[in-house]
Amino acid sequence: MRVRAYAAPAAGQPLAPTTIERREVGPNDVLIEIRYAGICHSDIHTVNGDWGPQPFPVVPGHEIVGTVTEVGSSVTRHGVGDLVGVGCMVGSCGECASCRNGDEQYCREGMVPTYAGTDRDGTTTQGGYSTHVVVDADYVLAVPDGLDPAAAAPLLCAGITTYAPLRRWDAGPGRKVAVVGLGGLGHMAVKIAHALGAEVTVLSQSLKKQEDALRLGADHYHATSDPATFEQLAGHFDLVLNTVSAGIDLDAYLGLLAVDGTLVNVGAPAEPLSVNVMSLIGARRSFAGSMIGGIALTQEMLDFCAEHGIGAEVEVIPAEQVNEAYERVLASDVRYRFVIDAATLG
Repeated sequence: MRVRAYAAPAAGQPLAPTTIERREVGPNDVLIEIRYAGICHSDIHTVNGDWGPQPFPVVPGHEIVGTVTEVGSSVTRHGVGDLVGVGCMVGSCGECASCRNGDEQYCREGMVPTYAGTDRDGTTTQGGYSTHVVVDADYVLAVPDGLDPAAAAPLLCAGITTYAPLRRWDAGPGRKVAVVGLGGLGHMAVKIAHALGAEVTVLSQSLKKQEDALRLGADHYHATSDPATFEQLAGHFDLVLNTVSAGIDLDAYLGLLAVDGTLVNVGAPAEPLSVNVMSLIGARRSFAGSMIGGIALTQEMLDFCAEHGIGAEVEVIPAEQVNEAYERVLASDVRYRFVIDAATLG
């Protein structure tokens, strides 16, 4: 079926209206009429070619919420009319140790990304900046009642990207958690860490977002442009979650960790980061990375957010403003996630 979409024709080129082909609904497929699609910094990295060559033209978007309009003959988990979500992956091998353990995102054969990947039929996957998508039912999430659909869309990437490490590294009562950066990922990390019961500190370049951070659930806020911050907070945190997609002084942030503390990187800068091993061995610290979560954990995250009334802070835009939105994301001029109203695709 032909559907309307916005695509990047080549690296660094503005997105433009187009039409794309979606496969017919198979026995285990779900056809979703997209209502909202979040704009992730990963979308911008991809279409700008920051992460290497891409199979252009590319329709970005892996924060998708919509309504089921058709299901395949074998589908039992979802029905017509259900509100559902699709995140960063739409397939995996299902057989390797990671897939069997519910970590499909770390599939040994390589997960199938929602866009710019190779689907099971050999075609290139195209994402959520479109009116409809066909997805294997095993990779479709139920969006719980009580979540605003627009505010729920960014949960499918920003939400799970921060929920996964916060859960794995035991953010909760009695734990001191620092969130580096208060953007699309950072603001979700603050909300989720607060709901988990941790003592939350935001570390941002300046004080301009301090009021927002405290409103979102942070207990403390410090400006990283002030050298005194790193002296005052040395050895203070159990967990530091770095959400920024730019280079930072890893050694300085590792110095904020207590003995056995962990710095987890979820931001994905285009350039490599460097670390002095002495920053690690001096206090048995760890430097780790984390990438989204498996399907079961993503559903757990959605249910948790519904239970605690957590959604993203969003600015809903028409599709025609997507290129302007990209510029504003790069200028840090959004609080805190752009979401495309798919109805505006025409």
